[in-house]
This record gives sequence, structure tokens and C-alpha cells, in this order.
Amino acid sequence: MDRIDPNPAADESTTLAQFLDYQRATLLGKAEGLGAPDLSRPLPPSTLTLGGLLKHLALVENYWIQVRFLGRPEQEPWASVSWDDDPDWEFRTAAEDDPEALRELYRAACERSRETVAGVDLSTLSVGTSRAGERWSLRWILTHLIEETARHNGHADLLREAIDGSVGE
Repeated sequence: MDRIDPNPAADESTTLAQFLDYQRATLLGKAEGLGAPDLSRPLPPSTLTLGGLLKHLALVENYWIQVRFLGRPEQEPWASVSWDDDPDWEFRTAAEDDPEALRELYRAACERSRETVAGVDLSTLSVGTSRAGERWSLRWILTHLIEETARHNGHADLLREAIDGSVGE
């Protein structure tokens, strides 16, 4: 996906969608052209990797849109994970995954999210609830996805620079 600057005069729904797509494309750009050794290379003392970020953000997309918003059960590869036993499963196991499979896992999760929210009113509340029984508006969920993706893109910047010196957006 090419990075396209968000339209500065768009309506609220389009603005949120475009900012999220911009951040999604940024992460894919940071992982572009890298093979397994580089996607699994951490920047000590952290154990975070670009591959781990791809897998984590695929999980985040799926969890917030499919599980929380729509109320669907978790699908594989997430459904069989024992999160209590391995809370960093997606970060840890990404090193075992084929690089293109990681990128495709993320692309597919993003596309499912796009298809799900297309044309849905931003005030629509999630089926899933918080521990306190509160439901999230689609507006809140999309804003959260932008925030989380952008935050991890900061990590991706540092990781990619350490790998091959690539800097910038």
C-alpha cells in the first residue's frame, strides 16, 4: 500500500480512515525489503523487532475490530494462544514466521478492518464491552488504532535505522 497524505478537508470518517491507512502504510514501509534475519533483529536492550510489530499490530487490528467491535470470536493464529502463559506470544513467535507471511498477516487484518468499518457511523457502539461493561464507539476504536499504530511506528523507525540506516517516514 502506498502512503497517501490524508486529505486536510475531508469529513471526520474519511479523516480517521486516511490517518489510520497512512500509519498502516508507514509500518509496512519500515518492514519492506527485509528478510527474516532483519525482521527478527532486536535493538538491545529491548527485544522488540519489526516482525514482532507486524504480528502485534495484526493482532491489534483483529482484536479491536473483529472481536471487540463486532463481537466475533478470535480467529487463528490468535484463538489457540494461552495469553496468560505467554503474554508476548506474537512478539516472541514472529521470528519463526516467514517475512512475507508476516506482512500479509498484517495487510489482511488491515483489509478486514477497512471492509468492516466502511460506511459505518462513527457513533456505532461495539458489541464487546470493557470489564466495567462499557462499549466503545467506532470513533474511539479508530482513534485508538491510529494512536497504537503511530506509537509503534516510532519503534519501527528506530529498529529500521539500526538495521540498515534507513531513516525518515
